[in-house]
Amino acid sequence: RHQGDKFSEYFDANTYLLITRALDYFDPAHTLGGNLTSALAKATCKFLLVSFTTDWRFSPKRSREMVRALLDNKRDVSYAEIDAPHGHDAFLLNDERYLNVVRSYFDNMAQAHPARGAN
Repeated sequence: RHQGDKFSEYFDANTYLLITRALDYFDPAHTLGGNLTSALAKATCKFLLVSFTTDWRFSPKRSREMVRALLDNKRDVSYAEIDAPHGHDAFLLNDERYLNVVRSYFDNMAQAHPARGAN
């Protein structure tokens, strides 16, 4: 409730409705007959997907579908599913498991690709 109250103070409700509608109707595989593997075939970056078990907006089932499509394309993907009771807002909270996953991912990226010119 606290997060919702804060959110409503700085975010326009109509904008939120438009963003929500865009999220509801976005389908990257629509023009490819629903084939998510084909939709993600051109992707070349590394991926980190994190989902929360109680997230209704971005469900773990959908995240696992993306992971499968990326793996089908032999893409570099890391996935973590965190059991959390906070629903969609879980990523806004200081959940150490989530923070550790993200921190570890970026630490690994930094080690694999050291900054040019760093001492």
